[in-house]
Amino acid sequence: MTHSITLYGIPNCDTVKKARAWLAEHGVVVQFHDFKKQGVPEQPLDHWLASAGWEKLLNRQGTTWRKLDPGAQAAVHDDASASQLMLAQPSVIKRPVVEWRQGGHTTVTVGFDAGRWQELQAELSRD
Repeated sequence: MTHSITLYGIPNCDTVKKARAWLAEHGVVVQFHDFKKQGVPEQPLDHWLASAGWEKLLNRQGTTWRKLDPGAQAAVHDDASASQLMLAQPSVIKRPVVEWRQGGHTTVTVGFDAGRWQELQAELSRD
C-alpha cells in the first residue's frame, strides 16, 4: 500500500520546527508545504475543514487572530467564513496541519501530538 505524509505550516513557527524535528528523529519522510511561499491549497483546506472542523483549525491564540478587529473575528462563524479568512491570512491556521495518506484514505491532524503521531506512523509502517 502506498503512503505519504505532507506537513503544512510556516518554517519559523516553533511548533512546526518541533514537529519537523520529531518526524526527522523518527525517520519519517515528509513533504513540507510552506504557507508563506506556496499559499494555502483550497482543496486540501476544504478537506481539513471537513475532517477537523473550522474551530480546531482556527488559531485564536496567535498574533494574526488577535490583530484582527472584533468585527472580522465575529464574522468567522462557519466553514465558509473560516475558509475565506484562512485563504487570505494563512497565519491564522493552527499549525502544523499534517495529511497522513494511506492508500485512498487521508487522516488529518492539526497541531503537534507526539502520541497520536506515533500511532499513525505505526499504522503506516505496518503496510
